[in-house]
Amino acid sequence: MPKSSSSLPIEIKISTVVAISTILHSADPIAIDAALKQMTGGVSDFFEDEFAVIDVAGIADDAAHIDWEALVTLLKKYRLNAVAVRGAPAPLHDVIRAHDLFLDDGTSGLQTSAGRERDMAAPAETAEPAPVPSSAPAPASAPAAPVHAMIVDTPVRAGQRIYARGTDLIVTAVVNNGAELIADGSIHVYAPLHGRALAGASGNASARIFALQLQPELVSIAGVYRTFDEGFPAEVARQPAQIRLVGDRIDISSLGSATRS
Repeated sequence: MPKSSSSLPIEIKISTVVAISTILHSADPIAIDAALKQMTGGVSDFFEDEFAVIDVAGIADDAAHIDWEALVTLLKKYRLNAVAVRGAPAPLHDVIRAHDLFLDDGTSGLQTSAGRERDMAAPAETAEPAPVPSSAPAPASAPAAPVHAMIVDTPVRAGQRIYARGTDLIVTAVVNNGAELIADGSIHVYAPLHGRALAGASGNASARIFALQLQPELVSIAGVYRTFDEGFPAEVARQPAQIRLVGDRIDISSLGSATRS
């Protein structure tokens, strides 16, 4: 009699792993270190051991000058665990693999908080699609099945991370400091929001964050972050408000007025 899957010592399932997209605009480790220090404001647990995909497509011409060992160590200093490289020129592939980093072309199961950017290396030639025989009618497009929001009815404690993949996230209880909410769609919190909230994690710039009381540590829309080291804006704190992306800026507004911050 075959054993059930639950009795096997290991199971393999397809999964999506959320990672931080670290997009390099310089190969200079001193400049990168200074930028990360400014970005994190000296907060030691800013990234909390997130996985990181190093995107070098923007500096492909200078990527040969990257000291990969030093870069991985530098990211680790800020609690970013580099696992992959995206957009690297082909001559660097062996060097990258030698540093225990794999090459991500968007099909690995890693999904960055800024979305699955297309591989910016030169695209390979693609064959023309085969013609459909005239005798075969085109299939009717079936209506897309509705995607239901993920609903959480219990408080989200410090250290907890909830990810609503491909949908909105609705939380009806308090989100404590040190907790993290991630959604590919919008985030709705019908309670105080004190932790981190990252909406539009797959690159949806129209996603928003709503809460009855906003006092978050960090918010993000489609990979654009804003922290509140100097405190949340007093004019919208502790009241119903929304957070959205306007251009490349995080916009915060009270739901009861036209206040902007």
